[in-house]
Amino acid sequence: MMRLRIAALVAVATPLLAVAVPAQADAGTAALLDKAIAGSHRSEANRARDAYRHPKETLLFFGLKPEMTVVEISPGGGWYSEILGPVLKDKGRYVAAHNDPAGSAGAQKSRAAFVERVEANPDVFGKPVVSSFGKGIEGHIAAPGSADMVLTFRNVHNWRGAGFAEEAFKAFYAALKPGGVLGVVEHRLPEGRADDEASLRSGYVKQSEVIRLAQAAGFRLDKASEVNANPRDTADHEKGVWTLPPTYALGDTDRAKYAAIGESDRMTLRFVKPAK
Repeated sequence: MMRLRIAALVAVATPLLAVAVPAQADAGTAALLDKAIAGSHRSEANRARDAYRHPKETLLFFGLKPEMTVVEISPGGGWYSEILGPVLKDKGRYVAAHNDPAGSAGAQKSRAAFVERVEANPDVFGKPVVSSFGKGIEGHIAAPGSADMVLTFRNVHNWRGAGFAEEAFKAFYAALKPGGVLGVVEHRLPEGRADDEASLRSGYVKQSEVIRLAQAAGFRLDKASEVNANPRDTADHEKGVWTLPPTYALGDTDRAKYAAIGESDRMTLRFVKPAK
């Protein structure tokens, strides 16, 4: 069984920075990403989401390098894991901060399925570390100051809803080395919308709120990208973000309409832990 690594988890929003993309992406990293993204280990369903998630551009924007120690928060079924794992397996380390093994039956099942998958495919994932993340866990995602990069994809709304977003960002800060990077992709709520229960339940979060949470934990906003933006998404759907593909929470009702919109409008933010 893969070794579980347990380590310690241990504010005002700034204006949006100009859109930024890597001026000169590292050719070696780009080639490894191309190979991982094109790999036969990826399902057709997962490949179909590349058009909305832009994994190569997103990871290059964050500054991924193959020799890094990278912690992915709440990897779920492993959509990004199957890209990060191959890039990091030879020179770096991939840490999957998955569900608390003492959590609900559903959380335990999801974690067990993830562990089974990565252990059964060492040629794809190498030997990743599976750690724990969740409300009330005081520090189990990685050893303090050990990570070069922490990544989270479309998760901030869950932590806000569960009431531990501040704790989560503090955990990321603790896990990172000075100068380390926090990369965040999240469903974006327009800044003019009301901060009410409906918006909290929608799955969307204001970009200013994500920045506030990160800065309150000690991070500096380095740059922002519109690589995952979708101007067709109005973020005011009946079932929130889950109205859109791939969930289609309304079933066949207006399915063609939501398919034409595509996946959600998303912010892509790169934060840095200041060097001491």
